[in-house]
Amino acid sequence: MANGKESGEITRLLDSWAQGDATAMDRLAPLVYDQLRQLAESLLRNERSDHTLQGTALVNEMFQQFMKLRKVSLRDRAHFYTFSAKLMRRLLVDHARQVKAVKRGVSFKRVPLNAELAWITPRPENFLDLSAALEELYAIDEAKARAIELRYFLGCTVDETASILGISAPSVERDIRFSLVWLHDRLHPAP
Repeated sequence: MANGKESGEITRLLDSWAQGDATAMDRLAPLVYDQLRQLAESLLRNERSDHTLQGTALVNEMFQQFMKLRKVSLRDRAHFYTFSAKLMRRLLVDHARQVKAVKRGVSFKRVPLNAELAWITPRPENFLDLSAALEELYAIDEAKARAIELRYFLGCTVDETASILGISAPSVERDIRFSLVWLHDRLHPAP
């Protein structure tokens, strides 16, 4: 994650971009690219071995989508990373929908998204269900949904997540515990 100086620079560049400075994104990209590529590669590691997207391509698609959303107002580095994680997740969901629509009968190998999310398999329909559940969680408690996205989709540590969200590490841990149980119950309801 960014240090204090870099964090301020990210926020400043986001402000400049929102004010119409077309070159601000060119200066922002190098500051955030490595972290975003790590996220993309982490997400894709859990996909099928014959997945057509690669980490660099996913980040590039994310930036292309981001540029199309010119009117999006991002307050700071935390908002940018959370928004980027959500945008990448949506790109993977869109890709999963395309794969599902084709229905080629590809076999899947179960690879956990994360040890704490091992009950989510990387099959297209599971990503669709997870996306829907996260949207529901956003509607209920945005902070808890952001904590999950930062921790598991962006790969932030608990301390980094706390710093980005501006809350304590114990609060992040509490929010994540709640969210994991909520997501599990939502995706695997009791009979």
